[in-house]
Amino acid sequence: MKFLDQAKVYVRSGDGGAGCISFRREKYVALGGPDGGDGGKGGDVFVECVNGLNTLIDYRFKQHFKAEIGLHGMGRNRNGHKGKSVVLRVPVGTQILDEDNETILADMTEVGQTYRLAKGGNGGFGNTHFKSSTNQAPRHANPGQEGEEKWIWLRLKLIADAGLVGLPNAGKSTFLASVSSAKPKIADYPFTTLHPNLGVVGIDGREFVMADIPGLIEGAHEGVGIGDRFLGHVERCRVLLHLIDATQDDYLDAYRVIRGELEAYDEGLGEKDEIVALTKIDSLTDDDITEKMAEFEAAYGFRPLAISAVARTNMDEILRALMSKIETENKREAEAGQEETAWRP
Repeated sequence: MKFLDQAKVYVRSGDGGAGCISFRREKYVALGGPDGGDGGKGGDVFVECVNGLNTLIDYRFKQHFKAEIGLHGMGRNRNGHKGKSVVLRVPVGTQILDEDNETILADMTEVGQTYRLAKGGNGGFGNTHFKSSTNQAPRHANPGQEGEEKWIWLRLKLIADAGLVGLPNAGKSTFLASVSSAKPKIADYPFTTLHPNLGVVGIDGREFVMADIPGLIEGAHEGVGIGDRFLGHVERCRVLLHLIDATQDDYLDAYRVIRGELEAYDEGLGEKDEIVALTKIDSLTDDDITEKMAEFEAAYGFRPLAISAVARTNMDEILRALMSKIETENKREAEAGQEETAWRP
């Protein structure tokens, strides 16, 4: 299934049915009076967050969604039936944005969450509603209200426990393929990964979800390269694993570039827990590894991990470090949720 994380769709709720002007006319029955029924309400348009989806590919081939109109009222006090509603099913982590692609209407983060995109028009009153002692034969009924219509954007931001970030060819896809059953495309040229990949990683009997984010370059937050489209996926990750190719000459500058893009895109990204690792150490000698790690510590004030996804060097250690940070973050979120729901006078 092809991955699609953004789609533009048109939605329109149903118009309300018109009220009916009718009078009771039966043989041998005097003083029949008005008996026009009400029109039915137009259908609504909802969006629902469901389990089992991880892409918006369904909205690539169908972009128009229209709810059913309400049926008009009829004589003998028969009301029109309500129009059927339309439900757009989206994966967890989908944001609903207005046509300007900036105003957030809803953020679907939990399975079962629903949001009404467009309200159906109310049905009009039939002439029965207007009868009175002074107007015993009203010849007036209300038309149904029109439904709402709008263009909206659906933007998916993957929800993962850990996110892999780094420059192109930093070894992110190789890392994900090594620690999970995911099979991302791996090649020796930049921008091999064109869309995020998810994998379930297991360590010491515990599991967490890891996302491989396509490679970022300097200026990505302004749309350079693949652009800031995939930076949004990083927002949902609890922990970041920053991979740096230790075989490149400017590996020190590589860390500065990615950190600058994360902080420029959103201040919250710069504050996320992060683990930094030098990759592809199987191509270096022990002396080169020691020298590069010392240079990195002197430049940034902390010592990174050194790993090789191909040779499986130090892979268990880095997975345990990720698992520890994820559990700490989960505990922090649980405590914050308990404080919010605590009873207050």
